[in-house]
Amino acid sequence: MSHSQWSQKIVQLLRRMNNFYSPGSCRASCFRFEINGAQVGWIPPQVAPLLSRFPDVFSPPQGGAVSLRPSLDSPGRRTEAVDAVLRTLRQEGTFSCLKGWRDEKYSVMSKFSEAPLMLMERSATSLFGVKRSGVHINGYTVSDGGEVSMWLARRSPTKQTYPGLLDHVAAGGLAAGLDIKQTVVKECEEEALIPAAIAEKARPVSTVSYTYEDEDGVYPENQFVFDLELPVGFKPKVGDGEVQEFYLLPMEKVKELMATDDFKPNCAMVVLDFLIRHSFIDPDTETCYQEFGAGLHQTLE
Repeated sequence: MSHSQWSQKIVQLLRRMNNFYSPGSCRASCFRFEINGAQVGWIPPQVAPLLSRFPDVFSPPQGGAVSLRPSLDSPGRRTEAVDAVLRTLRQEGTFSCLKGWRDEKYSVMSKFSEAPLMLMERSATSLFGVKRSGVHINGYTVSDGGEVSMWLARRSPTKQTYPGLLDHVAAGGLAAGLDIKQTVVKECEEEALIPAAIAEKARPVSTVSYTYEDEDGVYPENQFVFDLELPVGFKPKVGDGEVQEFYLLPMEKVKELMATDDFKPNCAMVVLDFLIRHSFIDPDTETCYQEFGAGLHQTLE
């Protein structure tokens, strides 16, 4: 495709991944999800009415917000009470996202640096618009001649989300109880059998933030981005079965692929960030340069 076509494909991707900010989104009709007066999410309009069935857990909507009952006065009590509600909704088959139950908890907090106010089942976070964080690792090599190539993974066809699409060499959600660098090393070891001694050399370089909505709810997400220069002779290997194959591709090929439907959308965003930081995209020749930068850093307040 031509350069201008590629640029427009990327702009469309960024708009799609930030559609919660677009006119006509559900944002205006969402309810703020609050705990102790602090907003921790956005509850879509189709979800809020169902929560009234659980008056011991959720207060009635007031002033555009749905809150947890004050009697749930500790993180443990909140986690237990909300989890019981979610398990009931899962059993009833009310929401399709709960069919992908993970038995993995995410922290719920108003700011990333603060202590969690509760924990929530990962598959349910979109029902409450709770911010999800993760790590993405750009695994790349540099040849003796200075040519940069990137390792990409082909997701397993049995993955619950985005089966069979191209992904980073390693990436994963930030589960409760693990810090960011621990998650980087864990995902590298589990997904690509990258030894800890190599994975620990990954450098934190950026964040990519966006918020989108779909039929399952609202997804405010923040990805902590790491660059990991791998030895030229090193080859990642399939580990935990979440990946079916790895490819080492020159950056021009990676750039071409990320504008196709074969690439997991948020991974394409992280690769775009890599291309900008490593000067593969030039502001003198890319007319959408500023739009690219803005689309990668949309933080939901």
